[in-house]
Amino acid sequence: MMADYIDSFPGREIRIDYQKYLYFGGTSYLGLQADPEFQRLFIENIKKYGTSYGASRKSNVQIAIFDEVEAYLSKMVGCETAITLSSGYLAGQFVVQHFSSPKHRLFYAPNTHSALFASKTKRYTTFATLNIALREHLASNHRQTAVVFLDSIDFSGSNYPGFQALKALPLEQLILVVDDSHGIGVVGTHGEGIFKTVNALKPKELLVCCSLGKGLSLQAGAVFGLRERIERLRNSDFFGGASPASPAAMATLLQSNALYAKKRKQLRAHIDQFLGQLKNPDFFLQMEGHPAFSYAGSTLTDQLRKKNIITTSFSYPNEAASMMNRIILSAAHTADDISILTDAINSSIS
Repeated sequence: MMADYIDSFPGREIRIDYQKYLYFGGTSYLGLQADPEFQRLFIENIKKYGTSYGASRKSNVQIAIFDEVEAYLSKMVGCETAITLSSGYLAGQFVVQHFSSPKHRLFYAPNTHSALFASKTKRYTTFATLNIALREHLASNHRQTAVVFLDSIDFSGSNYPGFQALKALPLEQLILVVDDSHGIGVVGTHGEGIFKTVNALKPKELLVCCSLGKGLSLQAGAVFGLRERIERLRNSDFFGGASPASPAAMATLLQSNALYAKKRKQLRAHIDQFLGQLKNPDFFLQMEGHPAFSYAGSTLTDQLRKKNIITTSFSYPNEAASMMNRIILSAAHTADDISILTDAINSSIS
């Protein structure tokens, strides 16, 4: 499928070849990247903190906003402490490199994001085969701690919200590393994501890493976990050598709590409306409370495009991968947008 090129941020509408389309794709779940109030806050913070900050977090001159945001995020998520970086991908690589040592054996659950891979390590195709491999390792190798990587929201329904497949694993003997990039800011009563839910399953240890660029609409990443583990990460050469996230972005995150809550409420109303108006909701794979609706094949994609609606549809994460087809609802959409979408779907599928 050929890509469409545009010249501005893809909000609820996009223009392609002078033609206007409703856009139900991307990962801007709260729709804040183009929100005037959110942009105003960001611009004011750029005036205070500059457009970027290229110094090490270990510099002898430090900006206080990073520690303030990490304390805020820790409280929101429900963990002991947190550390922020310049992107979610970097956060994932930060954690996997930390555990890439002779003391650890890395295991990858089905559909784990490439951000959590340090090399072409085997990704298990089912949780059943992962479970067998883990138990064999634990029975025969007591020198290497097993570390299991997975995505909280993998768009297959295997993990969030119930994490049923995860419960079958010998969690008390495992370190879990969970990528919550599609959950943080979106799922949970206050957008706290999945940390408390997974931690309640009592793994040996839990780390959650994520992008803040999807649900929280800011270019940054974060890692959540136990204080001792996070301090080890903080004292690493990796962290000391990397430039941090934009302090203007961090300050905007800290100031946007009320705006985030407002947008989550709007998003949940859109999800309820969408499900209520669909004639055949079972056509889609959807996770409770999440605004992504996956479907098979390109037929619906093509039919919706003819009706001036564009959805997410491309091979991910590379050209050899299978096609990813998804409808994404955003808080930026209007109730009329949702009605137009459901009318188009209802007339396209039986």
